[in-house]
This record gives sequence, structure tokens and C-alpha cells, in this order.
Amino acid sequence: MMTSLPFPVSEFDARLERTQASMCKAQLDALVLTTPANFRYFTGLDSQFWESPTRPWFLVIPASGPTIAIVPSIAEVVVNQCVAGSVETWPSPRPEDEGVSLLASVVNDRARRFGKVGFELGREFALRMPVLDFLRLRDLLTSEAVDGSPCIWEVRNIKSRAEIEKIRQAGQIVSRSFASVPEFAKLGVTEAQASRDLTVDILLRGAHTVPYVACASGPGGYDQIIARGSRRELRDGDVLIIDVGATIDGYFCDFDRNYAVGKISDDARRVHDAVWVATEVGINTARAGTKVRDLWKAMMEVLEGAGMRGNNVGRLGHGLGLQVTEPPSNSVADEAVLQPGMVITIEPGMEYEPGKMIVHEENITITEDGFADVLTVRAPREMWAIN
Repeated sequence: MMTSLPFPVSEFDARLERTQASMCKAQLDALVLTTPANFRYFTGLDSQFWESPTRPWFLVIPASGPTIAIVPSIAEVVVNQCVAGSVETWPSPRPEDEGVSLLASVVNDRARRFGKVGFELGREFALRMPVLDFLRLRDLLTSEAVDGSPCIWEVRNIKSRAEIEKIRQAGQIVSRSFASVPEFAKLGVTEAQASRDLTVDILLRGAHTVPYVACASGPGGYDQIIARGSRRELRDGDVLIIDVGATIDGYFCDFDRNYAVGKISDDARRVHDAVWVATEVGINTARAGTKVRDLWKAMMEVLEGAGMRGNNVGRLGHGLGLQVTEPPSNSVADEAVLQPGMVITIEPGMEYEPGKMIVHEENITITEDGFADVLTVRAPREMWAIN
């Protein structure tokens, strides 16, 4: 067994037990998992080999008993060192049969009660195997292939205290790095350079990876929040945003900070304050038993009162964990109810002129007492200044 597992084995045992209870309710004989986040969630395995699309990996969760990892032979040693009940392999690359027949055999041996096998077919998942292989696998199965994602999210959406502490640790590291940005981001520095300097600072402070860094700037606001920093130089009157997703043992924080470059307009300051207040309202509204659509409504009332023209982001926050975005979506259409152990982002934003918006974000968890605990260091009400 690896000595570098991020959690005790008992944590993984509890995840498996909860998942199998959910599978029983859904009448699933097995779950077949293919994605890095799900494989890691149930085994503790972290591998850069996921970056290679040549070889698929499979983890079978039966209705009872230990998991079965079905992996290319090159992965046998490392998978045997993590939390997997048993390991079966095939010689890969083998394009004519990349584990499909082996996987079908293992699943068919265990899928005999309900005649249904769950796959990552639903919300915020995508199969990490060729579609043609999945279609062939479906033909080989003696059971029906159905969406198993509700069973996975029922378990993954409720984080243990140990998981929450990973997210908190990442959030605290990035919070300290954000506070240092004015030390290296100056007038004339490019967005790209500011992003690189921040990434290095985050890693030096102890984050394991920084997979997500979005950056934008513009006079009084910015027109997007999802692209990498460009060659654009920071100018007097700009508002700079940097949005970071950094990890500890695979668990993401995801939040942003805004910076006033030189002398910014009164409108930009007013809108930033409104967004900051909307964030405060969101944090105070986030309680166990609250629907996320009502959380969305509470923040929207503040933004609309401040003269919001639009919000092309589509939601005001989302779930967070082993993926930088997870369910639920803080939107009018989401019926999810907040529960203790959930981790979400509070992310109000508003466009106040064409091509000018300001967005703010914090990370929170719902405690056993039912209230919100902020995992990041709350941003100051006034933007940090860059000169």
C-alpha cells in the first residue's frame, strides 16, 4: 500500500460503502468509471499518465465487495499500490481491443441481479474511452448500460472533513498569493506575465498543481473571465481579474481577485462594491436546506439593484472538489438543496456597460451546524491597488 495516500484507507472504504448503498437504491449491479477524478476518488491514485489518451483505465464498482481495476499493464504496479480490491490488466496499446472484452467479462460476471450497469453518462461527466469502444462494450454486455452519474454525485457532493480541509488548504495558499500580486504586477506588465508570476508564487507556497489560471483586464472592467492572460499591458484605469484553480492532493480551490490599476473610474468602484456585497449576501444566505436557486435569487437582487445589464456567465457559482466545477449550479434552474458537507463557490458578477463586467468569487462549505464556513480569505471590500 502506498504511504503517500492522501487519506486513510478507512476514508476510501466509507466512500465505497456509501456508493454501493446508492447503487442499491438505483438497482445497479455495477458502476464502470473511466475519468481521472472518479478513479482518484475511489483509489487515491494520482498519475500524470492520464495526460496520454492512448490507453483507457476502468474501475468497476460492484454492488457489493471490493472494486476491480482494469488497467493497461503499464499501470499494474502503481494501481496495486493504491486502494483497489483487485487489478486485471491487458497489454496496451492494442487498438483492436483496448480492454473492452476484459471489461465486458468482468462486468458480466457481476451483473446478474437487476440487469443494469451504470456509466458516467450524465451531468458534468464524459467517458474517457473512445465512443466506438463504448458502443462495442454495450453490445457485449448482458445488462443494460444506463446513467450512473446520480449515484456518483450523491456521494461526491458531500465532502468529508478531510476533503474539506484539502480545499481549505488550497484556498488559504492562493489567498496569500493573491495578496502579493501588487508586489510584482505593475503598470506596463502584461496579463500573461502577472499570471505566470502568480502561478510560481502559488507553487512556492505549497500548492501541488495550478491547472487553471484565467486573467483579463480592461478600462473599468473586462469582457471575459475564462481565457489565459494575454500580451495586453496593464494601463492606468484598468481593472485586472485573475481567477485561479489550484489543488492540494487533487482538490481544487477556485476563486478570483480584482485589482485597481492606477486610478479607476467611480463606476468601476461602485460596481465592485455591489459585487462584493452580493458575495456577502450569498455567503449569509447559504444555509443547509436552502435551494441554490434561492441563493441565486438573493445575489441577483443585489446585482439588479446596482444596475446590472447582464451576466453571460450563466450562473453565480457552482460545486467544487476534485473537479474545478461540480454540481450544483447556482442558477434559477437548479433545484439542488444545500446540505452539510457541500462545498460551493459564491460567484456573483455583472456587466454594467457593454463589454465591461466585474466578477467576484469565494469558496464556502456548509457546516454540520448548517451555516457557511468561508474556506478562502475573504477579499477586502476595496480592490487592491496596482501602481
